[in-house]
Amino acid sequence: MPMPAIQWYPGHIAKAERQLQEQVKKVDVVLEVRDARIPFSTYHPLLSTWIGNKHKLLILNRVDMIPPAVREQWLEWFTSQGEQPFFANAQQGTGVVAISKAAQSVGVAINQKRKERGMLPRPVRAVVIGFPNVGKSALINRLLNKRVVESARRAGVTRSLRWVRISDQLELLDAPGIIPGRLNDQVAAVKLAICDDIGEAGYDRQSMAAALIELCQELGYVDGFGARYGVLPTSLSGEEYLHNLANDKYRGDLERTSHLILNDFRTGILGNIPLELPDNDRA
Repeated sequence: MPMPAIQWYPGHIAKAERQLQEQVKKVDVVLEVRDARIPFSTYHPLLSTWIGNKHKLLILNRVDMIPPAVREQWLEWFTSQGEQPFFANAQQGTGVVAISKAAQSVGVAINQKRKERGMLPRPVRAVVIGFPNVGKSALINRLLNKRVVESARRAGVTRSLRWVRISDQLELLDAPGIIPGRLNDQVAAVKLAICDDIGEAGYDRQSMAAALIELCQELGYVDGFGARYGVLPTSLSGEEYLHNLANDKYRGDLERTSHLILNDFRTGILGNIPLELPDNDRA
């Protein structure tokens, strides 16, 4: 289905990205946070260049929004790629203890080397990096066990870099979401928009609702639509289903219907729906 190209790159992100590249030089470990619903699409292509050979922890957040079987698929896939992912639900705190321990274990090795050089120990310095709205600030709040940075389910809440001391062993840099300056992969851009990982100014809501319906058809996650709206989107295109639902239930209001469908997906009302799977998406 043709749709307008999605582009979204606010000025504060460009500024923060430059600052982030400088700050990354000072850190010991990088906590890369991705959206568990779209792990491929929330990978930044320049991240490896920025972090070089620094320690990295891969965190798939919002694990509560995908089925357990899909979580196991991702675990197997990333392990086969030589990475050990950490699964988390930062809003609820699931998986955060393991992430904290893994980050602090990096500090043990660092401080052992400092001790051998006659230097005093210091907290391990970590940076939390990821696309907008993947849960970075929520993760920091959970690591500190209190709310110290603003967190919300929308893109663009964190707008500047800030160091937060978690404990005597760990300091974290909270950074604004980073996103490629140009979204060349429009399939990924659509998924980012559907998952609310880019701002609403970057996309057309009706097009994204129709695209979500077709993605769910392709992946076989349509039962939630039937349970929620009374009609399964089986033989219809996304646009046809959207129009029919609007006409049947919402007086033809396509914008209201699109908002409802996207919000129901984002809040889990339609069920735990992944938009990417390791078996049928690119690596």
